[in-house]
Amino acid sequence: MSESEFVTFGCRLNTYESEVMRGHAAKAGLKDAIVFNTCAVTAEATRQARQAIRKAHKDRPEAKIIVTGCAAQTTPEMFAAMPEVAMVLGNEEKLQALNWLPGANDRVRVSEIMSPRKNHLHMIEGLTERTRAFVQVQNGCDHRCTFCIIPFGRGNSRSVQIHEAVEQVRRLVANGYAEVVLSGVDITSWGADLEGAPKLGALVSRILKDVPDLKRLRLSSIDSIEADPELMDVMADEMRLMPHIHLSLQSGDNMILKRMKRRHAREDSIAFCHELKSRRPDIVFGADIIAGFPTETEAMFENSLKIVDECGLTYLHVFPFSPRPETPAARMPQLDKPVIRERAQRLRAKGDERLFRFLNNSIGATQRVLVETQNSGRNEQFAQVKFTQSLSPGAIVKAHVTGAAGTYLEARLAA
Repeated sequence: MSESEFVTFGCRLNTYESEVMRGHAAKAGLKDAIVFNTCAVTAEATRQARQAIRKAHKDRPEAKIIVTGCAAQTTPEMFAAMPEVAMVLGNEEKLQALNWLPGANDRVRVSEIMSPRKNHLHMIEGLTERTRAFVQVQNGCDHRCTFCIIPFGRGNSRSVQIHEAVEQVRRLVANGYAEVVLSGVDITSWGADLEGAPKLGALVSRILKDVPDLKRLRLSSIDSIEADPELMDVMADEMRLMPHIHLSLQSGDNMILKRMKRRHAREDSIAFCHELKSRRPDIVFGADIIAGFPTETEAMFENSLKIVDECGLTYLHVFPFSPRPETPAARMPQLDKPVIRERAQRLRAKGDERLFRFLNNSIGATQRVLVETQNSGRNEQFAQVKFTQSLSPGAIVKAHVTGAAGTYLEARLAA
């Protein structure tokens, strides 16, 4: 029998949790299984998971298929009804070692996700086939954006204790990882449920202070409206914190932001980006933006296009709006799908234009690159860099940028 295979959809949190599950499965002696760690952020993500499950069963009919993750948590009955699926595990159950032991009888094990009140870090030694490590410092979300189903897949916000996060980073660095990414569902809410309600800036500062051998630290997507003064200071002044911040913008129009129940205005996002850019000129920004949210007019959409330049965004992650059942946005007046697709295409074109400009402005520069494969890696601003030479994954090398092609930089090793 072959080793169990893990197929991970969605966010960095899922990537981290797949490693936790991999460890539990190995200790339990699980063989010849395929574990799907699903995402529920869009209807398309769920559809892709179901499609992948059917294909896996067709290719390997003898394999035991286990489904977990956010889509399994929010719609367990849908996956339980699939004849290809042997077991469905909720987001809490997947992290418990006993659920991976042989002989458990319940085919569907999904508990009420709003019940957990604490978030204990499940330590890992590394991530399979990755040179960048993710550390889960927070889970769940206390906010209720009208388009989002994730709180019902992840529960309420829970923070990892600061000493646990430091120990996990220290362990990964000792195992050879040069770069660590702090991840969570809403990481700028980290600490609100802990004694004294510390802020994310304190966690970041503590990790950098207590793990001096850590070469690079990154943050996953943040909510800029929750960025505390210490976090702003460390993002501006600490060179080991990488100059790439991904923002959860979602829209550039204030009325749409209100209908989404976001907590920021477009002016807040613009001011945040301008302040950081003035304090750290090499910083670049990415952002999530939804195209075609219900009631969005052409003028409202134009505000989303404008904010790309006003915030100086470099990387865009564009979501064509997809209504999720049981969310308020699904009950709002919907736009026609062709309109949504056309607006998403225009946003992506704008993103391509910004990225093209950034990459071409990098030609001639000397940069430090974390090698991810034998001939490619990521620079400090998270741009992909491709080399003609064969290099050692995991190393940080000095590279001279010789050109730009499509979505990546071309480089050679600097002398």
